[in-house]
Amino acid sequence: MRRGPSITCAGLGLHLGATEILRDVSLCIMPGSIHAIVGPNGGGKSSLIRCILGQMPHRGQISLDWNGAVGRIGYVPQALNFDASLPMTVLDFLVTLDSNRPGFLRPRAALRARIEARLARVGMSGKALRRMGALSGGERQRVLMAQALEPAPDLLILDEPMAALDEAGAVTFERLLQDLRGEGVTLLWIEHDLDAVRRLADRVTALNRHVLFDGPPAQELSPQSIIDLFSHRGIAA
Repeated sequence: MRRGPSITCAGLGLHLGATEILRDVSLCIMPGSIHAIVGPNGGGKSSLIRCILGQMPHRGQISLDWNGAVGRIGYVPQALNFDASLPMTVLDFLVTLDSNRPGFLRPRAALRARIEARLARVGMSGKALRRMGALSGGERQRVLMAQALEPAPDLLILDEPMAALDEAGAVTFERLLQDLRGEGVTLLWIEHDLDAVRRLADRVTALNRHVLFDGPPAQELSPQSIIDLFSHRGIAA
């Protein structure tokens, strides 16, 4: 079975100008697990992801242990920003990302079949020819999830993917995360829905510029720890 990497952050620090974004962040993400990152807006969660992806300079160490050949990394951002007036279908969007052929050419049958299968996996069956600009925010988020599944990731990083999902979309997303974990994928997941974190995550790290707590969700997500996390008491001095 394919196994995702472990990720270790040790003494991670980040400043943007005079502003401290991350301070002495240390955590370990186990291979093949769902690891949730929670915390208030502005607490450095997305910046942590960008550091792991190599997109931001930082102090400290970040190591990915692939236990063999380096695998594939998938990433689902918070939202997709694009010109909604463009006459681009869901199929066009995914073909452009998946193929070396120009997007205006008809995709080969094998590629289209793979795209249709991915759309079915995220609950978007039959919507390949929908215009991207006509999709709801939740449907666009599902398309981003479908995009991240090809090529099949060994590490999947998700930045608040449930924010725009309706109830049906959330159910589909939760089932997909469980399936991916069962396939051995390592999942690093920023999320505000703490009930979903309790249901799905193997471990949770609370971040507000520094690590406030880290451990199993059932143990760490107590009423008092949540109050502290989302109040001024959770802010680094």
